[in-house]
Amino acid sequence: MTRHVEPFLNDVDPVWSSRAPGRLDVMGGIADYSGALVLQLPLDRTTDAQLQRQCAARCDVVSNRLDKRSYFGMELAEICGRDPRGLAQWFAEHPDDHWAAYVVGVVQYCLQRAPKIDAERPGMKLQLETGVPEGKGVSSSAALEVATMMTVAASYGLEISPEEVAVACQWVENHIVGAPCGIMDQMTSACGQRGRLLRLRCQPGTIEGYVDIPDGYRFYGIDSGVRHAVTGSDYGTVRAAAFMGYRMIADMAGLAVEYQGDCVIIRDPEWRGYLANISPAEFEQRFKARLPEQMRGDEFLAKYRGTTDTVTRVDATRAYPVRQATAHPIYEQTRVERFATLLSELAARPSPANELGQLMYESHASYSACGLGSVATDRLVAMVREAGAKCGLFGAKITGGGSGGTVAVLGTIDAEAVVRQIAERYSAETGRETDLFVESGPGAAEFGVKQRPIR
Repeated sequence: MTRHVEPFLNDVDPVWSSRAPGRLDVMGGIADYSGALVLQLPLDRTTDAQLQRQCAARCDVVSNRLDKRSYFGMELAEICGRDPRGLAQWFAEHPDDHWAAYVVGVVQYCLQRAPKIDAERPGMKLQLETGVPEGKGVSSSAALEVATMMTVAASYGLEISPEEVAVACQWVENHIVGAPCGIMDQMTSACGQRGRLLRLRCQPGTIEGYVDIPDGYRFYGIDSGVRHAVTGSDYGTVRAAAFMGYRMIADMAGLAVEYQGDCVIIRDPEWRGYLANISPAEFEQRFKARLPEQMRGDEFLAKYRGTTDTVTRVDATRAYPVRQATAHPIYEQTRVERFATLLSELAARPSPANELGQLMYESHASYSACGLGSVATDRLVAMVREAGAKCGLFGAKITGGGSGGTVAVLGTIDAEAVVRQIAERYSAETGRETDLFVESGPGAAEFGVKQRPIR
């Protein structure tokens, strides 16, 4: 089975290296799994991966995660000899090693698709330096997955596009790690560009382009000091509730429904399976009032049997906020579309800044209505609102999966001192250590994969 071996990289053999950033969710957030447009900024905080092939048929990993050094090792036969479900089960039964599931899941994915494996050096040593803080809602997990996949794929001769890297990493996180994340984190980490917002249509993951941030403006991130986890029950509850709402709407609309075991398949030529494709007007006229505000899982399952989501399951004992979780991506889609339009106009005239900020505040309020807010992030948003446009700050919102984590802020470049003062005041009020995200950085594809001798 697994034995812990401290890996090392020698100074002779070639090393493949890459890096992948965390991201700041500017707009879109949890609407990604419902097919919305999202706007995402890659940060200058990265996870760096270095890989060296070894004679032993093993995967040995050392991870330096800020102030913590972790080790993991597993035979390649153990990795490739399990199916993904078996690998996921192994990590579920070994919680102390669960952090390595992000890495080993990627390794399994690559090895099963590699065109050939060098018989003399079949194994690998991976050294990871993690500069993306965990639990802040800036997607440290995606950075880890993407950096690992870029280096592993390159070293084993697997040709894979940045978009395919992102899709594969999301699959690993959903099915090996067990986190029901959407696609935006991995896509931003892999395909983001420094200083520009990735414009991503999550149907399932189409890059529509990049949005320039107008000169004189910046998106900041302020960490609340409250740990966020996409695996938390709040995020999973809201996601499941949104898919429950879509299942009910399909029934109201008379769409054809089929069942294949645990899978629900809906023939939906109009909305193509995405809540974000339903307009607010149609939602209000046809469906909103007919959706329950809350519904217990057992009641839903008795009538509808399940949802189309492949990575969450409806818990019979849980109450779900169906109406608001369904409404959020429908209205968020409209907000994000408007936000993207206004941002492109901001370079020519300053007047859209206030409306841009208002859209962020509305998005934040919608998160809270879903049950994904927190006292900490509410306080930071309120402090930004109090400072206001007179101080160069126009809007703020909770990011990513919510329930803590980081708040995104739209302001002028000259407002950086005010943002820092808000973070310091918040820290003094709460006693929590905060972090500030100010700079953008390149995505993994923009950085590329380097191959070099270590010396």
